[in-house]
Amino acid sequence: MNNLFGGNKLLFVEEIIAKGGLKEGMKIADLGCGTHGYFIYNPSLIVGKKGLVYAVDVLKPVLENHNKIIKTEHYKNIKTIWSNLENYKACKIDSMTIDLVFLVNVLHQSDKKIDILREAIRLLKKQARIIIVDWTEGASLIGPDKNKKINKANLIIAMKKLGMSLEEDFVAGKFHYGLIFKKL
Repeated sequence: MNNLFGGNKLLFVEEIIAKGGLKEGMKIADLGCGTHGYFIYNPSLIVGKKGLVYAVDVLKPVLENHNKIIKTEHYKNIKTIWSNLENYKACKIDSMTIDLVFLVNVLHQSDKKIDILREAIRLLKKQARIIIVDWTEGASLIGPDKNKKINKANLIIAMKKLGMSLEEDFVAGKFHYGLIFKKL
């Protein structure tokens, strides 16, 4: 279990990755990959030479840093993509080509949550899955303001309306929940 931020076990990264059921040859996308790349580097080793990992973010300096790591460490199956996920079809990944999407700590940052979800779902093949991880509700000393946190029950309802079936609800960290949905 990865201990992030001084051992607070903020996210259970290895468990979240394991929940994805990654296999050699899969195409995955980490939407909102962030500075650490927890859901791009280890997954790239699992999906192997025949697989592909898309590292997507809206912050160009984040992607530039990942590009340096990719080049220095000789990752051949990671592709960075700049995109604003709030804009439908803005992400330069073909529709229905992705086996698994990671959407970790992204939704609470936007007022256009449904648009982000629609864009993520657009990328998924039929029967493919998305893992959404976000902050549990309630006040805490870390994380976003309690008014920005995503109500899990409402998220499940929204995803069902968007054609997704809930597969699993799990604890993704000390202050995080995880949900796995399959595209119908």
